[in-house]
Amino acid sequence: MSDTHKTIERGGRTFVLVPQPEYERLTETLEDREDVRAYDRAKAKAQEKVPATVADRLIAGENPIRVWREHRAATLQLLADRTRISKPYLSQIENGRRAASIGILQALARALRVDLEDLAPANRPRGPGRRVKRRGGGK
Repeated sequence: MSDTHKTIERGGRTFVLVPQPEYERLTETLEDREDVRAYDRAKAKAQEKVPATVADRLIAGENPIRVWREHRAATLQLLADRTRISKPYLSQIENGRRAASIGILQALARALRVDLEDLAPANRPRGPGRRVKRRGGGK
């Protein structure tokens, strides 16, 4: 027998007897662990579920601004108004004819309720035949 617990057998089963303060400490620890697990489950559920069609379009290299705008059921005009840019400028960004500044990308991300990284051009593969224009006469 130890000072902290005692083992007994009854009906072919083994039981461990512990002092009440130790039992209370163990149950508090178990409750804390269960609370952490419940928090982790709740936090995991807060993530937006993205439909496969949206994911497929993004993987295929479609412009993420257009994909998210259409997923959010926003028109070009509505998104342009929310970000305080012109509709033609937004259309040019979506069609790859103009690049958006980081400030515009941040505004678009906020309006579309996505992370900036979800819109950043660095994360998008270039389509076949598309070239990167460089400043300063480089090729």
